[in-house]
Amino acid sequence: MKRLWTVLTIVVVAGMLLSACAAPAAAPEAGGEAVAPAAEVVDFVTWYQYDEKNEDPASDERVGNQYLRDTIPLFNEAYAGKWNWVNQPKAWDKMVAELIAAVQAGGDVPDLVEMGSGSAIQYYTNGALQDLSEWASAQSWYADMDEAALNTCRASDGGLYCIPIAERPHLVYVWKDRFPNGYPKTPEEFMAEGERLKAEGLYPITFFGSTDFGGNGFTRAIWMTISSFGGKIDDGQGNMTLNTPETVAAIQFLRDIVQAGYVPEIAFAGGFQEENAFKDASAGSFPTGLFGYRYVNPLSAPNGTQYAKGNEEDMLDAIAAGDVFLSPFIAAEGQKPGCSIESTGFGIPVGAKNPEAAYDYINWIMTDSAQNADWVLRPGAGFPSLLSMRESEAFQTPFYQQAGETLAQSECHPWQGTLDRPADVQLLAMGAVYRLIKEDPTLDIATELQKAQDEYNAAN
Repeated sequence: MKRLWTVLTIVVVAGMLLSACAAPAAAPEAGGEAVAPAAEVVDFVTWYQYDEKNEDPASDERVGNQYLRDTIPLFNEAYAGKWNWVNQPKAWDKMVAELIAAVQAGGDVPDLVEMGSGSAIQYYTNGALQDLSEWASAQSWYADMDEAALNTCRASDGGLYCIPIAERPHLVYVWKDRFPNGYPKTPEEFMAEGERLKAEGLYPITFFGSTDFGGNGFTRAIWMTISSFGGKIDDGQGNMTLNTPETVAAIQFLRDIVQAGYVPEIAFAGGFQEENAFKDASAGSFPTGLFGYRYVNPLSAPNGTQYAKGNEEDMLDAIAAGDVFLSPFIAAEGQKPGCSIESTGFGIPVGAKNPEAAYDYINWIMTDSAQNADWVLRPGAGFPSLLSMRESEAFQTPFYQQAGETLAQSECHPWQGTLDRPADVQLLAMGAVYRLIKEDPTLDIATELQKAQDEYNAAN
């Protein structure tokens, strides 16, 4: 009996101890059943070049800033109890270096980074972004993606290092009254129109001709000219091929129009001041990215109409009124007008703490048509990468219709090709072009291009 009581006592005590250690049951709600404890909401951290706390209506990034102010609460509502979106704004020209440094140091990185496809190769070569191929290809929206957009995010290993939401081709903004017969189609036609406008005290063109922002101008009008003359700057194997007959001819054309006085001096001033010559209509055309409409304002039309809201509506209103139209660039004989094509979208950094949050966010943007259109129209400033979205009412405006027609007449490719150090390319190539067309037009074009080519390839 003593043994039996001892065993029973041990069992009872053990049961009491287990009950004491167990988690307490959730208290029932008023008039109801017990509910499980609420899960902890986790911060979903993003890096955007936009800042929802910046409410300055004159900010260059006011559209993206407002987008975040409007959309962060909507996402948090859609994922209430799961994710809390926290944005950490980063300067557009410093974000790439900062993220690469953070990844390589094993520091804090965001769960998702807003990015342009032009930085995808730089991120890839520095091991900063995850390959999203397997995940993306399993999503319902993947089959609806424009292959050209996906290609802007692919690296040499075939991996997909960003999800393109909006495409941004490059094209030419044109004042109709400066080119009443349409924009020139050939170099020869351009020279004739240039002489006509020069006689009127005007310029046929302005473009990003400085070496500012790390040579970023090379990716715009310079590449548009090179590709329109049939030039390529890579051999398909990661080597630079800047010195080719086609590229020499393209740079000769740029040198000729500068020397003829068809380009305003402000084109070489830096700080995006080249835009001013188009804003006041002293220059008749401006080759840049599709997104340029957002920044080129206010506008003074040749006919005296003032588009002076001081925001992106100025250019859209001028296009709708017929004062500005969109056009392909000129093209050498036997060539189609060339241009660069980029995309804007998202990447997921290596070391992200909550990649599942990034997956949810991307799917939210890609499967909700209203959210997709809103992203493309505001922070994306381009065409939808989802083909079906292009038929939606939001993209039936004169601006998007003309842009679509222009793109159909052009042959656009990512400017860097297989060159995996785009920042080096920009510095070397734009430096050489600037010397040749502005600094010292007596220099031999082929020799200077070869120097830049050799310097780049020596580091391969």
